[in-house]
Amino acid sequence: MALQHPILNAFSVVAFATMSLSPLDAFRGGSGRAKTSAAPDLPPPAVSSVEPPAPASSSTAPCGEGMVLVSGEYCPEAEQVCLKWLDPPPYQNLRCAEYAKPAKCKGQKQQRRFCIDREEYVASSSEESEPPLPVVGKKWGEAKALCEARGARLCKESEWEFACEGPEASPYPYGWKREAGTCNHDRTDLGGAEDKLKDHRAPPSAFPKCMSPFGVHDMVGNVDEWVEREGMSAPNRSALRGGWWLPGRNRCRAATLGHDESYSGKQVGFRCCRDAPEG
Repeated sequence: MALQHPILNAFSVVAFATMSLSPLDAFRGGSGRAKTSAAPDLPPPAVSSVEPPAPASSSTAPCGEGMVLVSGEYCPEAEQVCLKWLDPPPYQNLRCAEYAKPAKCKGQKQQRRFCIDREEYVASSSEESEPPLPVVGKKWGEAKALCEARGARLCKESEWEFACEGPEASPYPYGWKREAGTCNHDRTDLGGAEDKLKDHRAPPSAFPKCMSPFGVHDMVGNVDEWVEREGMSAPNRSALRGGWWLPGRNRCRAATLGHDESYSGKQVGFRCCRDAPEG
């Protein structure tokens, strides 16, 4: 049946591109799983030129250049209640405009301490033209090897999640309300599936307010990020976190679990973690 409403027409265009790129995508939140879908047509997000305040809870000194220390109490199972959904049926459970504050921790909190890259993994200036952009198109194992070559590792799912949401378990790294212009997401000018996908990667300087409570940058939007699923064995150790520039699962507790370690894509990147030194 043809879609008559202009908003639903926009839904169908983005949904086609999304399904063609990742037909098995699923996103997982604090209360279950659902298939990925599309969102209504939106203008390209505005790039912020305002520098955010320095995070009070992060430190680079123990971790070295380019990494920040994440330390505190992590909630493995947080209840996050959406107060208002942005999109009409059948996409009403895709993007939440605002969550109730605070989130409720349904289990015992865990002490965590580790180092994580402040930015998504970017090629050196000798390998890519300026401005530097996040590296994409790597399979899970290739991303893992690149992290290990620099004495690090791929982030574990729970590490990535904690670095994104902070001790209060906020649904978005920047807080409790979804803000299209704060991070590089909610774009609908995708171009098409696979090779036709437009490259909307942004350099690290483009969205300065897209910052987590620990001072980790671009944890939602821009590119999807490979992480390691804890307790899983090959070829199912892979998960994707953060979403990319489309209007989708661009929040801290959502994950795509449908791609095994052999997958790669023009919208898929990564960042690295490592154990923090004693301190």
